[in-house]
Amino acid sequence: MELQFYPLDIDSLVIDGKDYVRLFGRTIDGKRICVFEQFDNYFWVIPDRENVEWVRKQIECIKVKDDQKVVYVKKTELHTKKFFGKTVKAVKIILNTSKDLRLISQEVKNIRGYGSRKEIDINLYKKYLIENKITPLTLCKVDGKVIESELEVDICVKGHVVQEEEEIIQDVKVLSFDIETADPVLSNQGVDVPIVMIGLSGSDGFKKCITWQKFDTKEDIEFASNETEMLIKFRDIIKDYKPDYIVGYYSDGFDWPHIKTRADLLKVNLDLGLDKSRIKFKRGISSSIKINGIPHIDVCGFVKQIMSGDVASGSLQTQSYSLDSVAEEILGEKKIDVDITKLRDCWDNNENLEEFCLYNIKDAELCLRIFERILPNITELVKIVSLPIYDVSKMSFGQLIENYLMKRTRDFNEIIPGRPTYNEREGRTYNTYTGGFVFEPKPGLYENLAVFDFRGLHPSIISAHNICLSTITDANEDAKETPEIDGEKYYFNYKEEGFIPHIVKELIERRIRIKAMIKEKDDPVLKARSYALKIIAAGFHGYMGYAGARWYSIDCAAGILSYARHYIKKLIFQAQKFGFNVIYGDTDSVFVEMGDKNKDDALRFLDEFNSKLPSLMELELENFYERGIFVCKKVGTKGAKKKYALISEGKIKVRGFETVRRDWSYISRDIQKEVIKIILEEKDLGKALNYVKGKIEKIKNKEMDINDMVIKTQLKKKIEEYESIGPHVAVARQMLQKNIRVIPGSIISYVITEGKGLIRDKAKLVEDAKNYDAEYYINHQVLPSVENIFEAVGYKKEDLLSKGNQVRLGEF
Repeated sequence: MELQFYPLDIDSLVIDGKDYVRLFGRTIDGKRICVFEQFDNYFWVIPDRENVEWVRKQIECIKVKDDQKVVYVKKTELHTKKFFGKTVKAVKIILNTSKDLRLISQEVKNIRGYGSRKEIDINLYKKYLIENKITPLTLCKVDGKVIESELEVDICVKGHVVQEEEEIIQDVKVLSFDIETADPVLSNQGVDVPIVMIGLSGSDGFKKCITWQKFDTKEDIEFASNETEMLIKFRDIIKDYKPDYIVGYYSDGFDWPHIKTRADLLKVNLDLGLDKSRIKFKRGISSSIKINGIPHIDVCGFVKQIMSGDVASGSLQTQSYSLDSVAEEILGEKKIDVDITKLRDCWDNNENLEEFCLYNIKDAELCLRIFERILPNITELVKIVSLPIYDVSKMSFGQLIENYLMKRTRDFNEIIPGRPTYNEREGRTYNTYTGGFVFEPKPGLYENLAVFDFRGLHPSIISAHNICLSTITDANEDAKETPEIDGEKYYFNYKEEGFIPHIVKELIERRIRIKAMIKEKDDPVLKARSYALKIIAAGFHGYMGYAGARWYSIDCAAGILSYARHYIKKLIFQAQKFGFNVIYGDTDSVFVEMGDKNKDDALRFLDEFNSKLPSLMELELENFYERGIFVCKKVGTKGAKKKYALISEGKIKVRGFETVRRDWSYISRDIQKEVIKIILEEKDLGKALNYVKGKIEKIKNKEMDINDMVIKTQLKKKIEEYESIGPHVAVARQMLQKNIRVIPGSIISYVITEGKGLIRDKAKLVEDAKNYDAEYYINHQVLPSVENIFEAVGYKKEDLLSKGNQVRLGEF
């Protein structure tokens, strides 16, 4: 029989002495399905050229005794393959089961002239997906027979799976959860304490909190008689709900480990796997929790790995990855304002527990809604790398790129190189090269600005100049010579397109087409696809220079950077020659003051510059700006990199200032924000100066609200790991004494109060702060946040502190 289905999860196992992959998913009519397909594991040997046939025969004769049985090779095949673009004769060694891999691969090393072994470090299910060109979450078809099974699915089939089309599964059923413990502080330190409530939220509107302290309520709260029964109810809800995905926020790091510890202690069988297996830790992917058949996705992990950082181009601006901060940015909504420090006492006295249960449900709901918002991004990455959503949701940029390369090898008949050994990685870390070129900013206030940047500079260089491990050469014949970097030049053959340049070119061209489609139709799915293509393509340069990469080449990475430096310098030179005043240039973008030139002149310059660029390389006009300010470094008179503010049609763009950071007080950020606003919108430096003076006087006179003085700093590691005790660490210790949850990543809010001693001695929790230290806030918060802005336009710190008459508006 034939059935169409969407694979959601995949693993492998041995049945009756044969390797099988097992695909869990949903049929097109919504039923749970499990498909078994027999698939032989294998690896490759690339023998020394003169010994190929002899080596193959020796491999066929391998016999090794293991636990009273003889391990042998099922069969071998001779293939013509490519390795780093070079044609090789390779022996494919097909195994009886994956259990034989270690013994057989070790025995091969005893054969003279065996050469090298490849693809022995790749999971069977990954090989299966690559060989059969199957993409999880997309429509597939199985042709086989229905078999009896004890799996918790509606139908079980043994047969062959083929990819049907790229249609993605729709209307997935998602269940989100969150736990609260009796003592959050101790539990976050790894101490085993009871779980007191579990909040759940489902994509179909389902919501509930399970707890084991009874009280009167009309809310969606279910009571258990004790913690054991609560865990059993939690397990049963998951089984009855039958989710496609289970999601949590920092659930790999906190919720699941704590649930598992308590379940083991209380002898609760968390057999949540569709094969009735218990939840388990899976090492290798951030020590995550695995539930066989149901992908578990830690939303916090994906947000931190993929939605932040330079490669993501600032898709997430928050400096904190707490649920509250991420929900506020993505959803525009915050957690329920509850003093979680009171939970322990309220639990002991059975008081006000309803508000904590609602808080618990809300956390689960926020996690669910964040997941639903970012699901298109995760799904598009799944489509690109063709791995299960469980794997993809936990990968770094480098892992995504590497697995995409592994997927594409079969299109080019390439053998996948192995992971570097520990010693190889250590050796690679000593290889360095110069970074991108920076034209240091000229501090000042400028008008009539244009910003140019290269579209995907590094990936377009890889494509345009054919930079690949397979094309790098020592000879300059039939090769392009890179610009010099660190006293070196590199040569890349142009006669035959390399494996990596080819696929990077495809990524660039696909994104160009999709961006054109987005202009015609504002589609969130297309935007997610464009984003996924962008971050994969943008990371290739960094990946090739990463010590742990399979496709590692410091020469390729340096060659790319040499071209990047060449093109940004060329852009700066041509812009100056055209008559623009170049204010700042960094890696792939240039900021210019147009002077008496207009927008038409800028567009003409753009066309002229692009006409001389290689194919796929393109300079784009990021935007025009009426005004912009570039500031000085903290020390000296030189401009600060990536620290500027621009205004275009009333919209202010801020980069690098404390207004977009959370480790400065509210008052300093608000003052800085207002100063930038006055200068950019009104160009009234006198008004900006008087505004700051007025605020300083109010701080001196204690006219500011204590809440305006709150400083927030993220705890980067465990409290006990800090050697130097800063104010936020001192306050974190105060929080521990009050049984407040404090873990790495927690945002510590505090006020610097009046008194004697070091700053850390004067740092207090907001609720404990009765006053504030005016001198500290003026000298260490307000002035540092604005003095470099005023220095950029000709004023000194003393001007802000002078007690003379206020500056007349517009005087400066």
